[in-house]
Amino acid sequence: MPLFKKPDITENDITDYNIYKNRRQFMKTAAGLGIIATTGMAIQPLFSQSTKKSFSTDEKPTSFKDITSYCNFYEFGTKKTDPSEYAHELQTTPWTVDIDGECDKPGTYALEDLLKPVTIEERIYRLRCVEGWSMVIPWMGFTLADLIKRVQPNSNAKYVRFETVYDPDAMRGQRSDMLEWPYVEGLRMDEAMHPLTILSTGLYGKDLLNQNGAPLRLVIPWKYGFKSIKSIARISFTETQPFNSWQQFSPEEYGFYSNVNPEVPHPRWSQSKERRIGEFMKRDTLMFNGYAEEVAELYAGMDLKRYF
Repeated sequence: MPLFKKPDITENDITDYNIYKNRRQFMKTAAGLGIIATTGMAIQPLFSQSTKKSFSTDEKPTSFKDITSYCNFYEFGTKKTDPSEYAHELQTTPWTVDIDGECDKPGTYALEDLLKPVTIEERIYRLRCVEGWSMVIPWMGFTLADLIKRVQPNSNAKYVRFETVYDPDAMRGQRSDMLEWPYVEGLRMDEAMHPLTILSTGLYGKDLLNQNGAPLRLVIPWKYGFKSIKSIARISFTETQPFNSWQQFSPEEYGFYSNVNPEVPHPRWSQSKERRIGEFMKRDTLMFNGYAEEVAELYAGMDLKRYF
């Protein structure tokens, strides 16, 4: 099996993605992917004016090849190339998500049922990792808030907890004891409800590949990449703060919030600079990964060096 699925368009088309502004062409592409017929999702045109103005960066997207071959997904191994080499072993259809905890509509939901009522749109987000590298990715997805409203969390729900699927037969990294499996992440409820927070089902107008977290992953662009949990199999609403996987591994290095903050170094390296994949020179790391205007108010009055 190839390391990644060959795109149907050229890399030049991918880099200059504004050519997909034409709604008719996008609808044709979406139909070709089976999105409309099989899921019943409402589709917005790529780069609608409201979406681009409100959410998408105008930076050049990282190439499809780099996004799908240089990955962090420790369930498949610790090397950046391990996910693209081994992730095909995970079966992502059919897929269900368990929703439980402090909500009025718990249950086991088929992925297609979760997707039917939502609007899929594209947002070009920066992704910044703690190791000092970053990408710009055209995600396809819908707001997490849409799903949260649908399952109706009650007044006790202060946090949202996420779990990756546990399948050590297919996910060879889960056979190791490097982390405690399944992988766990969490958000405060106001972070989860923020319109920048999305559940992604694809990138570059295509379904997510396994190495990028198929079939459903979280994307929170103002936080370090490890917060964007992949291959989600459980979503729980809790009254207490979840203890995420990297906190369990090394709490002095990885905090619950994990906001991109150039002023808070990792104990083993600085976070003040980053290197964009595909570029040679480093650039300054931006507070909240460049999304300070949108999210800084969430943390007003907090000591961000203490709550890192």
